[in-house]
Amino acid sequence: MSAAGRVEVYFDGACPLCAGEIALLRRLDRRGAIRFTDIAEPSFDAAALGLDGAVLMARIHGRAADGTLVEGVEVFRQLYAAVGLRWIVALTRLPGVSHLLDAGYRWFARNRLRLTGRCDDVACARA
Repeated sequence: MSAAGRVEVYFDGACPLCAGEIALLRRLDRRGAIRFTDIAEPSFDAAALGLDGAVLMARIHGRAADGTLVEGVEVFRQLYAAVGLRWIVALTRLPGVSHLLDAGYRWFARNRLRLTGRCDDVACARA
């Protein structure tokens, strides 16, 4: 699979829960369909991609194979489809399920620093 046809995920590698999900996806990605970009790495430069680092850190983002920027639950849909788990993606699109997942992810994104023990006065004051 060419690099241009891959899904890219921008993830916070310093987040233990996020890193666990990414580790699972790396194991499932036997075809190399996903490009993993750790935005917590010191060498990561959001501006070089035309993106805002604080926005990327606030919630998960990705780039679909067609180049479209996606965020939140849609990133996970793209990732799971890329590793062949389309049936999971279909379940996440069911009425009710979709809204619950979106609401749950928004709550998680706002609270992930607190939930993972990485909260400081500045970071958690914004949440």
